[in-house]
Formats: sequence, structure tokens, C-alpha cells
Amino acid sequence: MPDPIRITEALMIDGDEIAISFIRSSGPGGQNVNKVATAAQLRFDLMGSRLPQGVKQRAARLAGARLNAAGEIVLTASQFRTQGQNRDDAVARLVDLLRRAVVPPKRRVPTRPTHAAKLRRLDAKTRRGAVKQQRTGPIEGD
Repeated sequence: MPDPIRITEALMIDGDEIAISFIRSSGPGGQNVNKVATAAQLRFDLMGSRLPQGVKQRAARLAGARLNAAGEIVLTASQFRTQGQNRDDAVARLVDLLRRAVVPPKRRVPTRPTHAAKLRRLDAKTRRGAVKQQRTGPIEGD
């Protein structure tokens, strides 16, 4: 049984909830890139996990296109040349995403414009109206 992965002090996910497979990396790299599967593809079943519902929703929003139709977060790490480094990178990116999802967004407190701001707006409207008023006038014809 793989070790649990700590997200925060109070939140952990089991290592069993993460599936890592290795695939061939894309891009340049000579013959080695065609023979060795060093890129790590991490799959985490977000919707089937035991995370709190609010964290799941925020993580789904943060994951964006990395969340597939089955509710899994799929991360591909191919920055390094070894499987171990790419696996660690993929896990670190998942942990970072989940840590950002744990923090609830601040509630927006609607504010009202100050009295001075209202006066500035009305003054600007008056000045603009005066400029437009000066443009109108009798049309001098033939």
C-alpha cells in the first residue's frame, strides 16, 4: 500500500487513489525518446475521492481541461529524463492543485461609490454634455 500524500495538515489522500503510468515523451531527444517511456501520466479520480465536496468543486474548476468526462484529473509530466523525477513532478503538481483548491475564495463584499466619486461622475457627464451642446447649431445653407 503506497504512502498517503499530505495535502494540508488536516487533509490527506491515499496513495492508492493515484494511478501513475509511463508513456513515451514527445518532442526531440534522439533515439532514446523513441525507446524509453519516461513521461509520467498521473490519474486521480477526483469525483470518486473522499475529499470534501467544496474542495472537489474548486479543484474541478482549477483543473480545467485536465479534468476528463469520467471525473479524473489527468496530469502528464515529461519535463525530466527519468521516470522517478517525472513521477515526483506529477505528484507535486497534483498536490499544488489540491492545496489551491482547499483555500475557499474570499466572499466579495459589495461596496457603494463614495459621495465624492458620485460628484466626479456627474461633473464629467455635465462637461461632456456641454461639449456636445456646443457642436449643435444652425446649419448655414446656400
